[in-house]
Amino acid sequence: MARMKAAQVAGPGQELSIVERDIPQPGPVQVRIKVEACGVCHSDMFTVAGAWPGIHYPRVPGHEVVGRIDAVGKDVPHWKAGTRVGVGWHGGHCGHCERCRRGDFITCAEGQVPGISYDGGYAEYMIAPFEALAAVPDSLSSAEAAPLLCAGITTFNSLRHSGARPGDLVAVLGMGGLGHLAVQFAAHMGFNTVAIARGADKGPFAKQLGATHYIDSTTQDVAGELTRLGGAALVLATATDAKAMTATLAGLGVDGKLLVLGASVDPIEVSPLTLIGQRRSIAGWPSGTAADSQDTLKFSERTGVKALIETYPLAQAAAAYARMLSGKAKFRVVISMESAGSASPISPSLGP
Repeated sequence: MARMKAAQVAGPGQELSIVERDIPQPGPVQVRIKVEACGVCHSDMFTVAGAWPGIHYPRVPGHEVVGRIDAVGKDVPHWKAGTRVGVGWHGGHCGHCERCRRGDFITCAEGQVPGISYDGGYAEYMIAPFEALAAVPDSLSSAEAAPLLCAGITTFNSLRHSGARPGDLVAVLGMGGLGHLAVQFAAHMGFNTVAIARGADKGPFAKQLGATHYIDSTTQDVAGELTRLGGAALVLATATDAKAMTATLAGLGVDGKLLVLGASVDPIEVSPLTLIGQRRSIAGWPSGTAADSQDTLKFSERTGVKALIETYPLAQAAAAYARMLSGKAKFRVVISMESAGSASPISPSLGP
């Protein structure tokens, strides 16, 4: 039996370790992917820390996977060996629950997540159901494409379904792994884009990404500045600071929406009067399906939207995960099967 290397978690709260395993075989409706790159996402913490109910250990994390199909189950339609594919947070759906019957697969009652429901992409090979696959354009490198399958799709998909229209004032709260992509997407979608972050030093970078305006939340009144600009049709909250989200609410215009992507356990505090008079609202957005991932990749290819990344080899998966958790990465960490040395940042040309 052929063997492969993988970075696995043996149990809740344990560290990632490199092990050898048998290369898995796909079932009838599955494919096997020879992994080329896998993004390291903060949500991988659910697996490493044991913070998601029902995970079976040992488990290989990873849900930002790019590679090539190298084996196909006998009942898989359309997909062929050799095809370049990606797998994101949406790792499969049941097809029969009430949400699936209505075509809303991302909210499937039995939805699967790679690296949580089954072994993910911190490995040389992984198995995935065919409905989780997105085609990856050849012009995108695997390391660059990987973060687009979680951070990318979440920001792109939320923006295009937000109700905001080209020309509207759209603010992105946070300039981290999600935020630096959200600013690029917003600018290329034709929004009057505002970036909000901590510190004046981030202003020039925000403008390079395509923002028209920058608000330094440490020295400026965020709501007051948004109001001065005419009131935001949308604030896309990519940061995980609930207090920072609260501080934007009074800066929403009539029918303005705070759309929450940043996962926080802390409450967003709002007076009902803040919402009622201007018909303001607060909503959340989860991610998207494989088809949405494919749309994200195509849009990124056509517009030049790219993630700033740091790459690590599989052998340094634990270091890559620690780098992501530190919050010091600029801006997404990726495990690359082609990387043989220490972390190497990639700085793409940015801006609309």
